[in-house]
Amino acid sequence: MALHRGRLAALAAVVAAGAVLLSGCSGGGGDSAKVDGTQLLTIPREDMGTFDRNFNPFSNPDFPMTQVAIYESMLVFNPADGATTPWLATDWDAAADGTGLTFHLRDGVKWSDGEPLIAQDVVTSFALQKEIRGGFDYIDTVTAVDDLTVQFDFNTPFSPALLDVGQQVIAPSHIWDEQDDPAKFTNPDPVGTGPYTQVTNFQAQSFDLLKNPHYWQPEKQKIEGVRMLAFAGNDGANLAAANGDVDWAPQFMPNIQESFVDKDPEHRFYWFPTIGSTVSWQFNTTKAPFDDPNVRKALSMAVDRDQVTSIGMQGYTKPADCTGLSGAYDAWRDESVVGACTWTTRDLEGAGKLLDAAGITLGVDGKRVLPDGTPFAFDYSVGTTSSDWVSVGNVISQNLAELGVTVTVAARDWADVVSSYENGTFDSGIVWSNNAPTPYQFYRGVMSTETVKPVGEQAFENYHRYGSTEADTLLAQFASTSDETDQQQILNELQALFAEEAPVVPLFPGPEFGAATTARFTGWPNEDNPYASLGAPKARTAVLILTTLEPVKG
Repeated sequence: MALHRGRLAALAAVVAAGAVLLSGCSGGGGDSAKVDGTQLLTIPREDMGTFDRNFNPFSNPDFPMTQVAIYESMLVFNPADGATTPWLATDWDAAADGTGLTFHLRDGVKWSDGEPLIAQDVVTSFALQKEIRGGFDYIDTVTAVDDLTVQFDFNTPFSPALLDVGQQVIAPSHIWDEQDDPAKFTNPDPVGTGPYTQVTNFQAQSFDLLKNPHYWQPEKQKIEGVRMLAFAGNDGANLAAANGDVDWAPQFMPNIQESFVDKDPEHRFYWFPTIGSTVSWQFNTTKAPFDDPNVRKALSMAVDRDQVTSIGMQGYTKPADCTGLSGAYDAWRDESVVGACTWTTRDLEGAGKLLDAAGITLGVDGKRVLPDGTPFAFDYSVGTTSSDWVSVGNVISQNLAELGVTVTVAARDWADVVSSYENGTFDSGIVWSNNAPTPYQFYRGVMSTETVKPVGEQAFENYHRYGSTEADTLLAQFASTSDETDQQQILNELQALFAEEAPVVPLFPGPEFGAATTARFTGWPNEDNPYASLGAPKARTAVLILTTLEPVKG
C-alpha cells in the first residue's frame, strides 16, 4: 500500500474490479491497454475500488494523475537524487531576508484549451489552495507583476518556502475564477498544462488520459497516453502486475522477486529506496495513558522492529531510530541522538519498569491494568486493504502481549480509519507523515502546537494531537534562517526533543514501492539512474517519468 491514502472503497470491490479489468487480457495484457491500436501506459491504483470523475486539484488532490499528468508546478524536486528541475518557471529569486520569492514563468506554455499560462493563474491557484485546503500561512500576498512574473511576499521569513511554493500545482484562472463553489467543482474535463490531459473512456474502474494537444514539450510526449485501473487493495493490483496487465506497479507486493520479477526476469524489476515518509505507530495523546511520554516509550520498547520490517514489511525497509527521520534525511541525522536513545530498541524489561512507574501493573493473570484497575487494552487501527500494515499490526500485537498489554488489530475500511484519525476518536494506529525536501515539515507535523486540532475538529496532520511550545520555537528559528550550519544545529535540537518526548513511535522509513516492466516501455528510473522515484505515480516526480518513457518499437 502506498503511504498516502485517499478515500477507499470496500475490499469486496477487488473481485468486481478484477473481473472487469482483467477479463479478456492476454498474459502480456497488451490488447487491453490500447486505444485505436496504440499502446497506453497502464498503472493500477490500489487504494480506490472505483473512480469518481473528479479532477479537482484542490479538494480532491489525490485522484490519480491529477497533480502529475494534468496539472503541473513551477518546479519539481526529486528526493531520490536531491535535484530541483525548473518546470513551469524557468528561474526564481529569493529575497535576501527570506521574506519573499519571485518566480519567472516559462514563456510559450499553453493550457490544454490553447490559452496561455499567465501569472494570474498562479495567483488564483494559491488563493484556492489556501481557501480550500489551508496551508501557506506564511504567505501574505501573491501578485502578478506582469504576465510572466509572480511575486510572493511573506509575513515572516520562511526558508523552506522555495520547494513548498514551487511544487504547488497551478490551475487556469480563466476556468476557476468562473466557479461559484470551487471546492465542490468536480472538474470532469480538466484543462491543464501537463502532458496528458484529455480524459477518455471514463468508467468506474478505469479511465484513459491522452495527449495534451498544446503541451509545451511535445517532443517529450513519446507515449500516447495513460490508462488507470482501480483496485480496492493490494491483492487485485498485484494480480494485474503478476499477469503482465500493467506496466508500472507502485504498491506493496509480498515476495516481489518470486511473485513478479521471476515471471519475466528479462523485463521486470523493482526499486524500493527508503526515502518515503516515516511510518509510525501513533497514539491519541488526548486519551490517558497515551499522554505520558514514558508510556509511549514503553510501548515502543516492546516492539521488535526487526520482526516488523522482516515479517510485516517483507524486508523491504529497515527499523527506524529515535530521530524519526526517514532515509531521505540521512544528511540531517544527528548520530549522537541515535546513539544515546534506547526506546526504539526492544527491551521488555525496561518497558515493564516504565509501565510499572506509570502505575500500569501486571495482574495475577499476566495482563496489565491501569491505575483504576481496568485492563490496559486498546485498538491498533489500520485499513483492511493495506496487507503490509495489517501484518505490521499483527507483529506489534504479538510483541505487546509479551508485555501484558492487549492490542487489537482493528482492520476496517480506510475511509473509516482516516475519519477516526481526523476527528480524534481513535486509540492508536499506523500512520504516514509529512515528507518534504527538509525535515521541517516532518517535525512540524508531529510536534507543532499550530497543527494540533481539538477532538471533533478535522485534522489533516498531527492526528495524535501532540504539541510542544519548545518545538514551535525551534521550528520558527529554522524557518527564519537560510544558513545551513544554523539550520543543522536547530535540526539537531529538534531531533533531541523528538527523542525526549516520543510524540509518535517511528517504526520504519517508508519504502518507495516501485516496480515496472520494460516489455512495452523503456526509460524507467532505477538505482543507477534515479532521475525520479519509481514509486512516484502520486508524487510530483511522476511527470519526469511520463516525459521520459518511450514505447518499445516493433
